Amino acid sequence: MKVLSGAGRVQPDMNSLLFSPFSEYVFMQRALIGSLAVCLGAVPVGIFMTLRRMSLTGDAMAHAILPGAAIAYLLSGLSLIGLTLGGLAAGLVVAALAGWVARSTHLKEDTSLAAFYLISLALGVLVISLKHSNIDLFHLLFGNILALDNAALCLLASISTISLLLMAFLYRPLVIECVDPSFLRRSGNASSIAHYGFLFLMVINLVAGFHALGTLMAIGIMILPAAAARFWAKTLDGILITSVLMSFAGCYVGLLLSFYFDLPAGPAIVLSLGIVYISSLFIGLNGGLFEKHYPRRHLTG
Repeated sequence: MKVLSGAGRVQPDMNSLLFSPFSEYVFMQRALIGSLAVCLGAVPVGIFMTLRRMSLTGDAMAHAILPGAAIAYLLSGLSLIGLTLGGLAAGLVVAALAGWVARSTHLKEDTSLAAFYLISLALGVLVISLKHSNIDLFHLLFGNILALDNAALCLLASISTISLLLMAFLYRPLVIECVDPSFLRRSGNASSIAHYGFLFLMVINLVAGFHALGTLMAIGIMILPAAAARFWAKTLDGILITSVLMSFAGCYVGLLLSFYFDLPAGPAIVLSLGIVYISSLFIGLNGGLFEKHYPRRHLTG
């Protein structure tokens, strides 16, 4: 619907600005569906990453999938199945090696993971450079969510479904581990199952994020909504709901910014989520800076 400005010019109304890109363009619809599918699987994992203080571990894992994707790209080009299997294999190998080194030597897991992450990142960039194509390097590092096809959407939806089912199975031990990890370690194999199961969740969601946002941006959709939600909700259920809603909003706004201002969609989405986080940091009602320094007055009798 159009409205007339004071000068008699025809301008689109707010509803048209907000919804017409998704109602008129199929590639925008696919981008929105794909980003929402990634959010459903990745954001709950991101919450436990923040609770377990594994945010930087997730960033390292995001880069660790690059060599597998790069080798698959060298062998099969931008094949959806090839890139998925390559990234998944590389992520699982790095996670397993880091855990093995941490349990077999005096190095802690974050140190061993950082070492393997740096090796993986260098190897991945080196392999990609063998084809001498900056465009393909940009695609792998930053993704291209606006180019998702039906096969990619099915893959993202499948990963999200697997992630949610596995998260439901691991939910209780993960909560216990966040509260009392020593208790879970004394309870037998539950600790190892929760640990390696959670690493598997991280890897498959990073692979999904890699297809949509690239290796450099994938971790943003996991961590930023989870961190922002903690400034608004106090219970775990509240954090889960709030973070998922925030991630949906960030993806929607990011795609709109990409459409109207000709911006790369992946960075625009992560930047929108970053703005949500910065805003929550200042005005959040659960530990935000304004609330902390200017607490609300309570009624006294």
